[in-house]
Amino acid sequence: MRLIAAILIAAATIGAAPLQAPSGVRLSAFECGRLVQPDLGRFNDTMLFAGERREFAAGCFIVRHPKGVLLWDTGLSAEMAARAPDRMTAGQPIAERLKALGLTPADVTHVGISHYHADHTGGARAFPDANLLIGAKDWAAVQAMAGDDPQRAALKPWTDGPAKVTPVTGDRDVFGDGSVMMLTMPGHTPGHSALLVRTARNGAVLISGDQYHFRENRPVRGVPTFNASRAETLASHDRFEGIAKNLKARVVIQHDPRDLAALPAFPKELD
Repeated sequence: MRLIAAILIAAATIGAAPLQAPSGVRLSAFECGRLVQPDLGRFNDTMLFAGERREFAAGCFIVRHPKGVLLWDTGLSAEMAARAPDRMTAGQPIAERLKALGLTPADVTHVGISHYHADHTGGARAFPDANLLIGAKDWAAVQAMAGDDPQRAALKPWTDGPAKVTPVTGDRDVFGDGSVMMLTMPGHTPGHSALLVRTARNGAVLISGDQYHFRENRPVRGVPTFNASRAETLASHDRFEGIAKNLKARVVIQHDPRDLAALPAFPKELD
């Protein structure tokens, strides 16, 4: 009952947000590494896709807003990729990518993390001046990890230092005008989130986090075997699809290279 109530409250928050984005909201995307998945059976607990091999992208996103810059997820680190070079490759450092937009790491005001897994946090340490936005339950999980856990180490400026962190409960209106919303979608991890970006010319864009990992798993409502909660994942599927339908949003599955390739080639932006 508590989960249903939380979803209804969060849905009301989305409904209250303005339908039109302010001018100046721009979204760009690029790969922050690649991962080979030798058996997609892990990503659907009904044994669908078992034995299929797929290469995933680690998607990273920059949202430029008149009030600041949000970096959504930070991909694989070179250190993590080196642990399994046959299955993982790191992308170009995000700081180098920012140069193409005329930005530096100091210009990034917020780092939003969909969840704490290492393929989403690998580049975060390069932005210690940013406010870290992470689901409150994920933040609690990170804090409980051992000091040498690579998932905790990826967030060291915030776990062990003075960097500012905002543990997010429910949804978060990042810039206060409804154009950039961090959406609670628990299930993959306890504090997992997706991202909604409303642009003036291109409409709403719904960025998945790991709600789904590849296109084919979406229509069958696949639940990975390693998710924290099957029931919460399915409830979040319902919410994700409802938002996508009601806002006529463009859905971007972060790990699917096809969805990243369908966006404007970086450094071009949706606005």
